[in-house]
Amino acid sequence: MSIIISQDGKKAQKIDKQDIEKENYLQNYIHENPESIPVYEIEEDKKLLVVAREFRTESGPIDALAIDQDGDVYVVETKLYKNPDKRTVVAQALDYGASLWRHSNFDELMVKVNIEVNNKFKVSFENKFKDFFNTDDDRYSFAVDAMKRNLRDGNIKFVILMDSVEDRLKDLIVYVNQNSQFDIYAVQMEYYRFEKYEIIIPKLFGVEVKKSLSSSETRIIKTWTPSEFLFDAKGRLTTEQYEAVEKLFKFSEEKSDDLALGKGQGKATINPIFNKLSERKIYGLDSDGKLGFHIEWALSGAVNDEAKKKLQLISEEIKQLELLVSEGEFREKNKMDNWMPKVDNIITILKEYI
Repeated sequence: MSIIISQDGKKAQKIDKQDIEKENYLQNYIHENPESIPVYEIEEDKKLLVVAREFRTESGPIDALAIDQDGDVYVVETKLYKNPDKRTVVAQALDYGASLWRHSNFDELMVKVNIEVNNKFKVSFENKFKDFFNTDDDRYSFAVDAMKRNLRDGNIKFVILMDSVEDRLKDLIVYVNQNSQFDIYAVQMEYYRFEKYEIIIPKLFGVEVKKSLSSSETRIIKTWTPSEFLFDAKGRLTTEQYEAVEKLFKFSEEKSDDLALGKGQGKATINPIFNKLSERKIYGLDSDGKLGFHIEWALSGAVNDEAKKKLQLISEEIKQLELLVSEGEFREKNKMDNWMPKVDNIITILKEYI
């Protein structure tokens, strides 16, 4: 594959993909540039902090140990395509994950992580976490608790990072993801050079797999309760943010006919249903503070013409607050800081039409 580079639409040059000579380069690159691992394709706003290279386990050193802001733990293994043992990389990564699960004392592991982070960044792991993810004490404590729980339960994610991912490896990852509780992703790092610049194009494989519940009878489905929603939100948000979420949550709990709490092991969600207007949700609130208005979805389940008019008026007034109202495929959500100052206005609009 080649890429074309030009300046202001002129003097275009074709740059050919180059080989990465040493695996050490890949390890160092993701340590210095963790955003090059495209986990944002798994979930919006997700990113990784690489806390250690060559992290020692009973089974050998992990090329890179990383975490995300939710306390998920990632074993990252790097391998060049030219390496003759590249076909064993998945088994190797799983072996390291099993070793972390079986042999790691969490307190001792955190001491090792703190040493690694301090050696690299000259700050404690706690301070690096807060700075990297731009968060506070409560969120840090939540993430550490999640790390401890994930390691205890063996809930570890795996990233296989290569300069070129062959089709057989892609097939293996699809097979494992469909038939197990593991989350394994492959990242292909295409490498180019232009003058003094290095260009890396990451491609993620495995995220497109939708795991079938029927293929794993041992899969645990989390059913959230209202109190758990609030507890989860409190662990994720600042005090001011939590107060806004709590206010909208309590309004929803009091006025809706069904909170329709989400299911799953990630963040908690509510999707209030108001039977006077629609059999489908009008908005969805996540415990991380994201708020989506899904009026078009609600309109498709409106109970009568009067309800449709009210839903359209809700949509218009929400838009006047300069908040997103998703249309068509309902994916857009308002981030916490966008809607938090307007929570009273939102509730006033909802009260008027519900």
